[in-house]
Amino acid sequence: MLAAIVASAQEGEYPVYGSLGGLDIRITLPEGFNPETDKCPMIILMHGVFSKKESKLITAIAMGLPEEGIGTISFDFGGQGNSEGLIEDMTIENQIVDARAILEYTRKLPYVSQIGFLGHSQGGVVASMTAGRLAQEGSDIPVGLVLIAPGSIIKEACENGIFFNARFDPADPPERVKIFGSNRALGREYILGTQQLDIFGTAALYKGPVYILHGSRDNIVPLWCSERFMEAYDGRATLSVVDGASHIFSGKREEAVIRVIPFFKAVFNN
Repeated sequence: MLAAIVASAQEGEYPVYGSLGGLDIRITLPEGFNPETDKCPMIILMHGVFSKKESKLITAIAMGLPEEGIGTISFDFGGQGNSEGLIEDMTIENQIVDARAILEYTRKLPYVSQIGFLGHSQGGVVASMTAGRLAQEGSDIPVGLVLIAPGSIIKEACENGIFFNARFDPADPPERVKIFGSNRALGREYILGTQQLDIFGTAALYKGPVYILHGSRDNIVPLWCSERFMEAYDGRATLSVVDGASHIFSGKREEAVIRVIPFFKAVFNN
């Protein structure tokens, strides 16, 4: 059994507040860990668009890293999962605010020794841009960054007016664009704001070690997105392509965990 799994947001109370309200979090610590006397590194996990912290990939990583002595903190971005807010109010800038709020919370935990980031899909974009902005401000956090199928394709999708199954006028999108049904939607500000993002320029500001993981059978985020990140990091990143893995690494989640463990162990031991 792992030492602790802390799920917050009980009876409407949240430990962290982001751009759209309270953020639901889960902390998983190594087996036998005593938060009052022990210390461990912590990875902040960021899920993808229209997803949540309980996604199977994020859950596998959240549970797998603590088995190697590395704690994890996963959370639902505003408007998703059990966090407050509306999905149509989601923007990348709002999610960066959420990520930074989680970081400030994590930094205050007395048992955390070092902090890394991991983001999947759109969460990879948020993790990379957050790391870049922190570096620009002179921060030494995160000490390591993992991007899994980082979804920079969102910018092109918004520019071209085609996002998954939805089509819209990119120059004048409606207030709400339904994606795969009424419970998933993009707001006008998401579409217009994403068109203006400097994803790779911002990501490149981060000078620490980066590990990028991509599935060879990803039909949602093309491999060129990870290759563009590799160019942006200019030799500071490593790209690993997992043969047969889909975007959500169905059937390959344990392999994803196995691949990210050595990277985080190496950066935390430096």
